Amino acid sequence: MATYNIHKGIGTDRRRDLTRTAAVIAEIGADILAVQEADTRFGNRKGLLDLDQIRSDLGLIAVPMDDVGDAHGWHGNLLLVRNALVQEVHQLILPGLEPRGALVTDLIIAGRPLRVVNAHLGLLQASRTAQVRALLDKIGSMEGRPTLLMGDLNEWRGAGGAFQTLEKHFTFAQARPSFPSRYPLLALDRMMMSPQGALMDVVAHDSPLSRRASDHLPIKARLRFGLDHKGSQG
Repeated sequence: MATYNIHKGIGTDRRRDLTRTAAVIAEIGADILAVQEADTRFGNRKGLLDLDQIRSDLGLIAVPMDDVGDAHGWHGNLLLVRNALVQEVHQLILPGLEPRGALVTDLIIAGRPLRVVNAHLGLLQASRTAQVRALLDKIGSMEGRPTLLMGDLNEWRGAGGAFQTLEKHFTFAQARPSFPSRYPLLALDRMMMSPQGALMDVVAHDSPLSRRASDHLPIKARLRFGLDHKGSQG
């Protein structure tokens, strides 16, 4: 699995090139990919990726959403899955000064139930803290299942109040610097797992193309489910 802020397809050369973005997605090779900034910022927030081509070429399918108009994501958040049965998708509006949201998706992959939370948290610490509480409240109201949370969490300090709250419920994968993509210093893009699983082999997907395609590098890992140590390639 992987998380990738595609920066609306705008690369470090300031060109919008969604073909290049799709090529990086192909390089990543994830079965579950959480995408942030998948739509234009203003107006009708039109979706940017060619989802039909991605489905045809890579077998990655966008989870369905309601009432998003021309957008591909929910507040820019898009979840792409391969060989998975999508059971339920919740579109969550997050509190804060900026318009933010999260996708909470229940699915079956490799014969196992999994909940995937894709979030892009706010720039202000107070907003991130409130957004994490909203996420945990939502998850807590649902039937329990292994839960993977990932996305651009925008926690610049790496140990802010939002993270302290999340650490009570999730095990963080090892931090990998992902921003800025040309000279990655900050681990803004993170992955974490509930106690029913573990994230292994966490790396930044660092290639010549990924350094140009967005201001963030993708982060990818393998998920190991439960106590039987059955691995699921992500």
